[in-house]
This record gives sequence, C-alpha cells and structure tokens, in this order.
Amino acid sequence: MQKEQVVRLLMVEDSMETAEQLVSMLRNGGIPVRPSRAESLPQLTQMITDTPPDLVLCSSANRRPTLTETVEAVVRSGKDIAVIALLAEVNEETMMNVFQTGARAAAIRSRPEHVQRIVKREFEDVSMRRAVRKLEIALREVEKRCDALLDSSSEPIAFIHEGMHVRANRAYLEMFGYESFEEIEGNPMLDMIGGGHADSFKTLLKRLSKGEDPPDRLEIKAQKLDGSEFDAVMVFDKATFEGEPCLQITFRQNEGSAEQAAELARLKQIDMATGMLNRAHFLIEIDRIAAEAASGKSDLALVLVEPDGYKKVLETVGVANADLLLADVAKVIQQALGNKAIIGRIGEHTFAAILSRVSHDQAEAAFKKLLSAFVEHVFELNQRSINVLVSAGGLLIGEKIAKPESIMAEAASALRTAQAEGGNRLTVHDPAAQEKADAEKHRAWLNLVKDALAHDGFVLFYQPVISLQGEDGEFYEILIRLHGPKGEIMPNFFLPIADRHGLMPAIDRWVISKAIRVAMEREREKRRSTFFIKITPKSIEDPKLIPWIGAQLAQARLRAQSLVFEMPESKIGASISSVREFRKGLQQLNCAFAIEQYGSGLNSQQTLKLVDPDYIKIDRTYMAELPRNKDNQAKIREICDMARSIDKVTIAEFVEDAASMSILFSCGVNFVQGNFLQEPEKVMAYDFG
Repeated sequence: MQKEQVVRLLMVEDSMETAEQLVSMLRNGGIPVRPSRAESLPQLTQMITDTPPDLVLCSSANRRPTLTETVEAVVRSGKDIAVIALLAEVNEETMMNVFQTGARAAAIRSRPEHVQRIVKREFEDVSMRRAVRKLEIALREVEKRCDALLDSSSEPIAFIHEGMHVRANRAYLEMFGYESFEEIEGNPMLDMIGGGHADSFKTLLKRLSKGEDPPDRLEIKAQKLDGSEFDAVMVFDKATFEGEPCLQITFRQNEGSAEQAAELARLKQIDMATGMLNRAHFLIEIDRIAAEAASGKSDLALVLVEPDGYKKVLETVGVANADLLLADVAKVIQQALGNKAIIGRIGEHTFAAILSRVSHDQAEAAFKKLLSAFVEHVFELNQRSINVLVSAGGLLIGEKIAKPESIMAEAASALRTAQAEGGNRLTVHDPAAQEKADAEKHRAWLNLVKDALAHDGFVLFYQPVISLQGEDGEFYEILIRLHGPKGEIMPNFFLPIADRHGLMPAIDRWVISKAIRVAMEREREKRRSTFFIKITPKSIEDPKLIPWIGAQLAQARLRAQSLVFEMPESKIGASISSVREFRKGLQQLNCAFAIEQYGSGLNSQQTLKLVDPDYIKIDRTYMAELPRNKDNQAKIREICDMARSIDKVTIAEFVEDAASMSILFSCGVNFVQGNFLQEPEKVMAYDFG
C-alpha cells in the first residue's frame, strides 16, 4: 500500500472497545485508516450511502447488525465495498457460514498479522477494481470523442479492413449519396472507385495486403451511388479498428470557394428540421463545458427538454406536422433562454441547452422561465391550435461532475424524474447538494459545541482506574460527553469538529476547571481522589495554560497531585517540544503526567525518555485476546519490568475479562481499567474497598 492511501474503514462491531482495538491493530501494521463505526442497521445503511467506505469489518458474532445483514446492506447499496468477516476461531463450519453470507474475505481476530494482511489485500483489490473501471470509462470516453470528432469532421473519412468498409463518417456517406452506414458496411471499397481507376486501385489493395506502405495520396475518379463520378484525392493513414489493423482513407474534393466550404461546414453542424445544433456537434459543446468545469468554472448549467405526451401530441397534429412542431418548440426554447444559450436537438424530440456565465440561482430561474413559456404558448400548425407542455431536467455543473458522460447522464436522470412526477415539471440536480447538506450538518455540530461552551452544555463521565497492588485512594479517568436532545453524545462526533475550529483549548480548560471543582468537593468529603484528564496538543502550546492551572489549584486549595494529565503516544511524537515544556510546568506544580497508548509508536522507549512521565498506559491492542496471546503477554511483562526499573506506574486499559486480570497482575501491572470492570458513569460510585 502507498503511504498516502488512507483506508476508509467502517467497523460493524458491538463493542466500542473492540472496534478501537482493531483500528489500533491496523495502524500498528502500518495501515493508515479513517475509521467509523455503525451501531445499528439503519445507521450502517446511512453511512454506506453518505460516506461510502472502502472496506467493512464485521464480526461473525455481531448482533446489531449481524454479518448477514451487513453484507445485504452493502449489496443493496450497489457500491463496490469489500466486507471482511472477523472470526474468533477458524474451522470448516465457520468458514462455510461466513462465505454463505457473501462476505468477500475472513480474518482471524486474534491474529493481528492476518487481519492486516487481509485488509491490505482487499483494499488493494478494491482499488484495482476501481482503477479498471476508471480506465474503462476513460477508454469509452476517448472512443466516443473519437467517434464524435470523426462524425463531425467535414472531411469524408472511411476505415477499410481487407478492402471492406468497417467505419465511415457522415461526410463520407453524404459525399457518396448514402443515408446510413448500414448501406455500405462490409461492401468493398472498389464500389466507390470510378471505372477507369478500379484496376489500379485493386492493384494497390493487393500491395497493401502484402505489407507495403500506402502512398501519401492518390488522385482518382470516385463514383457515387447514382453512378455519377467526380474527381477526388485519397489520403491514406494506417489505423486500427476494434483492435484490428486497417486503413484510414480521407477523401478530398474541390468544394468551390472558401465561403461555400464554410457554409457547407456550418450546415453539417445544424439539425435541418429545427435549425439548432445536431447531436454530434452539441456533444462537442458538452466536451467543451466539461473541460471548463474540470478547470474550476462553476457558472455552467445544462437543461434537457422534452414535450410531455409526445405520441399523443403527434396524433393531434399529425405526423406530417412533426418537423413544424419541433421547429416551433426549438424557437420557444431559444426565446425563453436567450440568444446566448447553446441549443441542440439530441434526440427525436429531445432538446438540450447550455447556459454559460450564469450563477446557479440564475440558471434555475431560467429553467423555470422556460417551463412558463410553454404554458403560455399556443402552437399554430396548419390551422390547428395546440398547447404543448414540457418537462425539463436541469444540471448545475461543477468540478466534481466534469465528465461529458456524467453530465449527460445526470441531466437525463433529472428529466426522467420530472416526467415521472407527472410532466410539466422541472427537476434540477445539484452535485453540491450533498456537500451543502454536510456543510449544514457541520455547522449544526459547531453551533452545538459553541453553545455547550457558552452554557455549560458538556457533562463529565468517570471510569474507575483500579489498583492491583493495593494503592490507597480512588482513581478515575475523566471523559467528556455533550448534552444532546436524545441523550449524551460521544466525543468522536463533536471533538473532531471542535478541533478543526480551534475550540479544543477552550474545551480542555472547561474539563480541567470542572475536574478541579469535583476534586475539591471530594477532598471536603475526606475522599482522596486522583483524576486522569486528557489534554490536547493545541492546549499545551499555550504558554498561559500552566499558570492558569496553577491559579485554579491555588484558588481551590487543592493538592496538585490530584490531577494527572495524559496524552497518546502518537500525539506526543508530533509535538515533542511542547510536551516537554508542558511536562516541566506540571512538575513545578506537582501535577503528574501519563503517556496513553504506550507501545503503539515506532520508538516508544525514546518517547518515554524524552517525556519522563509518571504513568504509562499500555496500548489497548495488547489486551486483545490476552489469555490466548502469548506475544502480548510477553510484551506487557516487558513493559512492566522496564517501568519498575525506572520507577514508573503502569496502567492497562480496555481490560476485557477476568482471565486478563490475573495475567496482568502476574505481569506486574499496577492499575487496570475497562468496561469489564465498570463502564464510564456520571457518578463516582465504584467501591474501591
């Protein structure tokens, strides 16, 4: 995996702790992940729709949702997302059950290397599939552009394979008097050569079949379908068609003056019935605006228009009047949208228009004006009066939808939606709608955080940190939640937004202030308590933080030893200088410091030496399946032996079961913490006795 590739990982796991352990496991394996977690089937479905992941990790024993429900939700989405089942153990039955659900792969949860290998493999596979699809789309786009350029060329061009026609453009057909390519497909090129030059041309084809190079040009008499002949020049080029070598032949003839040639070229771009651009040349315009959108221009819009109930309209006006009707429809569109609009007829009764240098609001207003114009217009066709309503599908074109195929497909989808709603409707697709919705959601979260800071809208939870070595006193880790309309909101929802907007220092100070107040109340109750408080890098960069903490402690007349500030090893490594300065300040105040997730970095011992913490919180990944994992047991014992040698206190987080407790005790761990012992609560009710 390339380092810049981040795996968007969706965890379907009942236990938050287990999900976090898996994320750490992957990061420890050098896999950069951007994780999220679904706690219910509706949430899973919503997350797949809103922010599609690359991979889904789901435990085979998961209950909400189950592995089967997870796979079905992914399949329903129609997205290319690999589901990896996590197994506690592997046997024939478990493997059969997993693959019957439709999961793409299975990994053994207790084997970090296996999970990492499966995740890497499946991510590489899904990346490869996406790359192939992109190349296929790009190839189709190139082929379509080549076809469009070929058909729009004013020069007659044909592709010849073994002397037979395999492709010809419109100009070629018109020059020889044919209506469609089907009339000449597979016919010999000799049919187009006048009688006096047929033998020499046959000789040329024989030489070419032997591998000789074609001449640069050949002057001949060409023969039209009606038998008339004209002077022409044939220009030869080597080419391929559908993977086979062929000959590209371009015909050139005397078309009169430059003015006549220009007029002929213009006529080739026009739909004769309506006077608007024909499909081929309108698609060239679509290519142009797609390129403009890709370069960042957003003042572009496209609308597709079709008369409602066209078959019934024809029954009313008569098929003979169809061209007159379409010509009048084109005029109404032109009058409604103005002369600057580029309008084309791209189907039997489908029109399209491009608006440039207009804001999206202006484009929508123009589309609505277009519908109103048809409501008010009465068509007069050979003494018949009729009102024709239309449906329109609009598209606001931006950088994220800057491919011709995507532009036409989205506009067509909007048109079909308008028609499905009963006609005489306008549907406008805005590719930025989801971004706008996300931005609105982001603003709502930001406002919620700001309001919580202004009106004491946060709440503290406490999780006991329990001594295995008989340490006196009560120890708690402080965790923050946000008051929400339906209960407390977990920090992973609001803290990233707060961090992005520079609000973490204010939140950290709020937590510290509340913690000091709670500790002071505990002291008054003669309860000797120690609180672990998380601190963020942006806070410790503030030189005023240490003096502020000192002032808060002095005002509360609180023992400084009551507070332990903690930070993950990964964040310490990114702010080592600031952390060292902060650590010195804490030592002057007699507050303690702890390293979280110790053992997850590339050089944990070096970080330990530089920071010199009082507490070491062992990385949670070492707790996974601890009773069975001898390597993790050995690593924990190694960390504890090292910590005792330098007089540091160790804490094991995310303890999962009673068996792990005895192992941690035998390893020499000082404290343990985890939901198995007690989940975080608003009140400190744990019995340390």
